[in-house]
Amino acid sequence: MTEIFESVKALGEGFAATFKHLLRKPITEEYPEYKRPLPERSRARIVLTCDPDGKERCVACYLCSSVCPVSCISMQSAENTDGRRYAKWFRINLGRCIYCGLCEEACPTSAIQLTPDFENSRLDILNLVFEKQDLLVDNCGKDRAYNFYKHAGIKTDSFDKGTRDFETEPVNVKSNLP
Repeated sequence: MTEIFESVKALGEGFAATFKHLLRKPITEEYPEYKRPLPERSRARIVLTCDPDGKERCVACYLCSSVCPVSCISMQSAENTDGRRYAKWFRINLGRCIYCGLCEEACPTSAIQLTPDFENSRLDILNLVFEKQDLLVDNCGKDRAYNFYKHAGIKTDSFDKGTRDFETEPVNVKSNLP
């Protein structure tokens, strides 16, 4: 008998909740006119940023493509005459991307970043494959002052190893031999 009473009571509570919401005035947000504010850490559109010198940050280290759980990132590395590495081509298939943010976390140069721009739908799925020129933006993104080549200790035409203010001169390994 108590089981029947509990069942009817649960059914009545469910109908009461439904009836209460039936009498409420609906809240409609007109999407294109009003865009709901997103959380600060929301992840959506992927971009490639530049360093403060205006050169692209990506050094084609393949960390973002190796950490991607759905393998939607591919690239090919190349090297400039000044010793700087760059991505000869960089491709992301946003039709496969799950926007997990692992590529952003793995990037040592802060080149790949996820922005809160979520309006990225296309009628044709083949238009969701973005090339390097589609992803490149002309700003530094979230890390405005970070410049990988000024902190990495890599020899380029602009700097030699150990010549920056915060670096010590490289150790000659042969001087340590007996």
